[in-house]
Amino acid sequence: MGVFVFLPLVLPLTALPIARLAEQHLHPRVTTRLLTLLATVLGVCSTLCLALLMVVGTAQLPGNPLPDGWSDPEVRAAVPYAEVAGAAAIPLLAAALAVCAAALRRYRRIRARTHRALDVLPAGADPAVLPDDDPYAYAVPGTPGRPGRPARPGRIAVSRGMLRSLDGDERRALFAHERAHLRCHHHRYLLAVRLAGCVNPLLLPLRSAVAFATERWADEEAARVVGDRRLTARAVGRAALVSRPGPAPELAHFAAPAPGPVPRRVAALLGPVPPARHWPPALTPAGLAALIAAAGTAASALSALNAAVALFLVLKAATPL
Repeated sequence: MGVFVFLPLVLPLTALPIARLAEQHLHPRVTTRLLTLLATVLGVCSTLCLALLMVVGTAQLPGNPLPDGWSDPEVRAAVPYAEVAGAAAIPLLAAALAVCAAALRRYRRIRARTHRALDVLPAGADPAVLPDDDPYAYAVPGTPGRPGRPARPGRIAVSRGMLRSLDGDERRALFAHERAHLRCHHHRYLLAVRLAGCVNPLLLPLRSAVAFATERWADEEAARVVGDRRLTARAVGRAALVSRPGPAPELAHFAAPAPGPVPRRVAALLGPVPPARHWPPALTPAGLAALIAAAGTAASALSALNAAVALFLVLKAATPL
């Protein structure tokens, strides 16, 4: 295994440059998919290597249920600093999985609670107008059906205060933006990078980058539907001026009152349509950053696979027949 078992824990650093540069050189749809793929692969590789180290650490604990041969010196020799790394991996992996489980439970709880709140409104209302004077709007992802509980489709929730703050054309842009969130399943990308950040904190910058990219993706879809980029930019800007934090902070809001992302979104909408290319030009900072991220992700996957195969062979040889 060698030091390769540790590489997937630090190789997420290679994805940070492209997280900052992709929004300037790629379509937000491509940015969202690329960064989510990088985060998912790097997160899985980090988890796998922590699990491999945990096996070696657990085998050294007295009274563990693993075969006695798994604590032989030959097994420990396959992992650098086996005593320290193996013991440290046990609480680290347990903490990562616990944080992932908590994030997943919170996401499901907020989604279910929001759907229950919308159930008091007329069924099939699109959008669901809430009798609230605070201006906000957000998209509520659908829920799959279960025995005894039917599936719930995704819905758009908008407050009465938000509708009063926008004119008719701006409302069309708002509804097109929120429908894009539902149609393009942006909640899945956001959940994937959130879980990846839970297992490896080095991936947390990709979470904010993907959150911004999904909003930009929805902005571009809204501008395409209404046929007016300036109108969409005006709707985003006006909504941001009057918005208040909504009752469901984990969901995708039309224009959350954050000082940084909204001006960048407005500026992007006032500019030309982003290029549809799937990869930035090679001889540019974004192109080099994309190559570094791709190489780091490939190296992480190969390192994790190499460590898994090596440890499997070592444990197989150490296990008595």
